[in-house]
Amino acid sequence: MSVEPEARTDAGAEGLAAIRDRPREALIGFDFDGTLSPIVDDPAAARAHPGVVPALRRLAPLVGTVVVITGRPAATAVEAGGFADLDGLVVLGQYGRERWENGVLDVPEPPPGVAEVRAKLPRILANAPEGVAVEDKGLALAVHTRRAAEPQVALERLRSLIEALAERTGLAVEPGRFVLELRPPGMDKGAALRALAAERGASAVLFAGDDLGDLAAYDAIDALRKEGTPGVKVCSSSDEVTALAERADVVVDGPPGVVGLIERLADDLG
Repeated sequence: MSVEPEARTDAGAEGLAAIRDRPREALIGFDFDGTLSPIVDDPAAARAHPGVVPALRRLAPLVGTVVVITGRPAATAVEAGGFADLDGLVVLGQYGRERWENGVLDVPEPPPGVAEVRAKLPRILANAPEGVAVEDKGLALAVHTRRAAEPQVALERLRSLIEALAERTGLAVEPGRFVLELRPPGMDKGAALRALAAERGASAVLFAGDDLGDLAAYDAIDALRKEGTPGVKVCSSSDEVTALAERADVVVDGPPGVVGLIERLADDLG
């Protein structure tokens, strides 16, 4: 008997059926933070849910491609996820600018604007509320307010300053869950997902995410559907971000729910 995840839309049900019918040509993608890993106050302390690697180890041999697409550097995601010895996994870091596969890491040179932001952020944040922290990702820098006494107030207080700095340095601002990230423009999770789907000749695509940066991947799935490729949008739900749940075909309860979804897919395809 099938135990595949339950879709609440016809398009999502069609996508799941397409994955079931031709799994060796399917692409299954995931965000990292908030999807495979619980959100924590210190990004450096994030680790994948303990059920993720065993579940992905079951799923990977059954489908064409399993990919993690994250704003983190690819190497950081591999370490935080415990993915180093997970065969059949692709990790696209920095929204697709970096790629890790079979132990090989490909990282481009950062654009000049990143160095300028790195130099100017300390002065801009000199009077920021206590608890505001900067995460240096190499190709991007993220300003986190989660540890401030009033995270949303701190975020809004800094937003115009961060946006002005991004405009001066030619970078883009990526908002997230109590974070504003300054990164090179021209690449997002949707572009990364579409490029990999084309590279692999994917017959169906599923992507699971939780935050605003994942909406670009949802847009990519919508576009692929219009072009004839079935797709499934999965939301790892939270109280902090509701925009994804409103557009998702399948909604699960955070990283534990994502693990359950992976296990159900593996049961159904195995």
